[in-house]
Amino acid sequence: MRSTELLLHYRRLSQQLITVVDVETTGLYAWDSRITEISVIHATLADGVKHQQTDLVNSQTRVPAKITQFTGITQSMVDSATPAAELYPHYLPLLEQGILTAHNLEFDYPFLQAEYARLGTKFLRPEPDQLCTVKLARLMLPDLRSRSLPNLVQHFQFPVGESHRAEADTLACWLLAERLLTELLNEPDAALLARFGRQWISLREAAGILNCPQVAARTQLDDAGAASRFVGKGRGGTWMYRRGEVERLLRG
Repeated sequence: MRSTELLLHYRRLSQQLITVVDVETTGLYAWDSRITEISVIHATLADGVKHQQTDLVNSQTRVPAKITQFTGITQSMVDSATPAAELYPHYLPLLEQGILTAHNLEFDYPFLQAEYARLGTKFLRPEPDQLCTVKLARLMLPDLRSRSLPNLVQHFQFPVGESHRAEADTLACWLLAERLLTELLNEPDAALLARFGRQWISLREAAGILNCPQVAARTQLDDAGAASRFVGKGRGGTWMYRRGEVERLLRG
């Protein structure tokens, strides 16, 4: 989306119920790992946090030692928790309301879908009803070196507990969303669009904005003298460009 479209999109989301979720897991991938802890917050900009629920989850799986070291969640904590099949039906009504929100939603959402699929339940939230605060932070905080949740907690001095536990991370995600969405509502359009313009976006995103193949987009940007940088290594890397310079090509 272009900057003006993003501004309207996030302002629309800011008027709705925000459903923040965070899960702690036994690994990185939903197809071979399980959730060990879940927390959900319901909140609005008008009223703040209206409800929070947090539970450890017994998924009848092994908790690797490195995960215990990272999160503090032990095997005995999980073994004595409510079984997944009993717990998740109680969370479904919470998760189906409002705008599903997480810090890196692309991680949490597949885990939720996989857990509900194991119960024979389809969990699907349409893209317009999703909010990833990593993406929002990249747009609104283009000059920060890191938009990881622990670093943002430190940057804004959010009063939350230790990172990498679902209750604290859900609250941190809400406080971040609240801050950034409030700024989106209150700052002048020109100031916001200037901030958006400093965001570094991938060549793939740039090509989407320019509505052309990536090769053609790179040629256009390079011919226009757009600032660029290469992030990553080899085939796993990508060229990055400033959003403002990409959109400037559309204006001729």
